[in-house]
Amino acid sequence: MITKPTLQHYAREIGNLGIGEKLNAIVTLLVFLTAFLLIMSVQAVRLQSAFREDLAAASMAAINIERVNGLIYAIVMESRGIYMSTERIKVKRYGDQLLKRNKELADVVSNWEKELRSADVEQFLGFKQRIAQFIEFRKELVRRAIEISPAAGREWGDNDTNRALRTELNVDLEALARIHADRAHEVAELGDKSRYASWYLFLLGLGALTLAGVIWRVMKSRVIGPLAQITWATGRIAAGKTELIIPFIERNDEIGLLARAVQRFRDTTCRNSELEQLEIDAARQRDSVIGERDKLNDKYLETKWQLSAALNNMPQGLVMYDSKAKILTTNIGFRTMYELPPHIIQPETNLRDILVYRANKGLFTGNVDDFMVATLDRIARGKPSVRDLSLADGRVIRVSEQPMAGGGWVSTHEDFTEQRRRERILERTEQFLVAVIENVPEGIIAKDARTLRYVFVNRAAEQMIGMLRTEIIGKTARELFPTQAAELIEQRDRQLLTQNQQLDEIVDTVDNPRRGRRTIAVRRLQVGGTDRESHLLVSMVEDRTEQAKVANAAA
Repeated sequence: MITKPTLQHYAREIGNLGIGEKLNAIVTLLVFLTAFLLIMSVQAVRLQSAFREDLAAASMAAINIERVNGLIYAIVMESRGIYMSTERIKVKRYGDQLLKRNKELADVVSNWEKELRSADVEQFLGFKQRIAQFIEFRKELVRRAIEISPAAGREWGDNDTNRALRTELNVDLEALARIHADRAHEVAELGDKSRYASWYLFLLGLGALTLAGVIWRVMKSRVIGPLAQITWATGRIAAGKTELIIPFIERNDEIGLLARAVQRFRDTTCRNSELEQLEIDAARQRDSVIGERDKLNDKYLETKWQLSAALNNMPQGLVMYDSKAKILTTNIGFRTMYELPPHIIQPETNLRDILVYRANKGLFTGNVDDFMVATLDRIARGKPSVRDLSLADGRVIRVSEQPMAGGGWVSTHEDFTEQRRRERILERTEQFLVAVIENVPEGIIAKDARTLRYVFVNRAAEQMIGMLRTEIIGKTARELFPTQAAELIEQRDRQLLTQNQQLDEIVDTVDNPRRGRRTIAVRRLQVGGTDRESHLLVSMVEDRTEQAKVANAAA
């Protein structure tokens, strides 16, 4: 180990070198620095090449995973189209699309296999086999749906074996994604190394430039310039200006010896001036620190008062606690909500103390220990949460929790009893209305007044039109009925838009694509206004086809 005296010895030896000797040392160092710069340049090129190759491989693998996942999803969607179709024409269309996606999936897997590394072949073989099973399974699905019946295709495809195969494919994709995610991390590390190498090159280049500049400037800055400055300082001292600083006194060469000789006869006066200035600066700094302390103290008291006023005027209860569930602060709303006396909220109070007190007062249900474990787990995970708590007195409290910087937790408590009661009343009302509308004998149809698209039909309307509501909702009359019938329906809708309601029955005869020519009696009204998003046209329809036939026969 090199001792301190030895280091000082070497420093003195270097300082005692002449200007020419220092120049030779700088040139030698520049040569070594240039050679090292060349070696680092070669290493940087190698790192960049490896980085580009690994980055390209990781990117292509990620693209292949996304393409396979997307094609599997597209094939599943086409299969669902086959399951839901009852017409062979639609089944044929979905089947053609499914077979097309099958071929694309096989091509992607084949191309992917060509790009595999040797370490990935074994992992990929199982995935490739399941892809082949998946493709063959879907081909058989299309064949059965087209050649036998859509029901046979649905029976073949909608089963646990199909779902198990899809689950295994998802597991394979996740495993491959994890492998390439690890490789992407390795690529990132390689990129970091490349970046470090670039920084090394930059620093080495900067060092080489600096040394070249030192060589160029050594004669000017280390000999001619210093001599001129010492000559100028000598003239100023001769004129009585002792406040100036003599330059280059730290040098150990000839220039330093000359500078120290000029320095000696003015050291005492300069030292006294410096001591006086230091005392003045210290006094000023002390006064400034005292003033800043007073300002900060006033600001602290003002901020504390404002924060206390804001917290205690919140409509919600608020409690803050640290990562160990120690209470930091509460507001009046929180203490009032749970009837907490002053002696409960102390500097060492824990959330558990409050829960035990609430349980004894009948304002907490459940197990205190389990609640504390769940709370500490949420704090550790640092994820916000919102939940409703039911108290024994019938109140419902909505608790919103947010993490704080440093691992603490802030929780707001709001009495949600009235809102919950209103929600339940609204839910019961909605259920009642749905039950009434679905069971009235008249067909009830609602359209969006802006687009004239169907947004609701009841069970009676489904029977009158002869279509399921899934076939009706979202479409216009022109998409469901013949042209003449659609134009008549739209004409009636436009008439209604010019009025508020149309409660008098209008009897029309329309062609129904499913049930033929029908005679219907319709009453219409508007719900909402043109300035609302819920502006609807509601029609109440009664099928009088049979009555019209009886009347015509009697006539």
